[in-house]
Amino acid sequence: MKKIILASNSPRRKEILENLNIKFDILSPDADENSVDKTLPPELYVENLASLKAFAAAKETVLEKIIIGADTVVALDDKILLKPKDDDDAFNMLKSLSGRAHSVYTGICVVNSHTAKSCIAYEKTDVYFRNLDDDEITRYIQTGESADKAGAYGIQGLGSLFIEKINGDYFNVVGLPVCKLAKILKDEFCTPVL
Repeated sequence: MKKIILASNSPRRKEILENLNIKFDILSPDADENSVDKTLPPELYVENLASLKAFAAAKETVLEKIIIGADTVVALDDKILLKPKDDDDAFNMLKSLSGRAHSVYTGICVVNSHTAKSCIAYEKTDVYFRNLDDDEITRYIQTGESADKAGAYGIQGLGSLFIEKINGDYFNVVGLPVCKLAKILKDEFCTPVL
């Protein structure tokens, strides 16, 4: 199996790959995320960011590696919600998601650093929030869980209390669509996960 590099600092993506017993290293690429146009449709935005990260990491490697870049956003009415800037931003995001459905998009880009062969894809999962009151939003923000997550919530933590149902890949909402990733690694890069 070729050596795998995760081009991400996300503790959630790291944990997902560890739970799959995938051997990998982490490389935090020098990529200017602000260079990607935030007015793009969500699926193109995440694919562009994932590609930016993966190719930046590929440039930093010497030996042949399989690089995985990923990025996740929440979209409400096609408006992209990134990580909140502060507690007020988190409150406004969660208030806007309350009682509504939204979509979570994760773009993935897998690159062979030696051949530059790449595969870019995205996954979309629909998430349905129950109605939230201001007090529980405030209490949730005070836990600190909302601070580093797109859309200001984590499905794998206390944010799960807000979710009535999802339609799609749970791991996509966490930050890495494992089924799609495993298929790409196996079919496109001869690197099966199992």
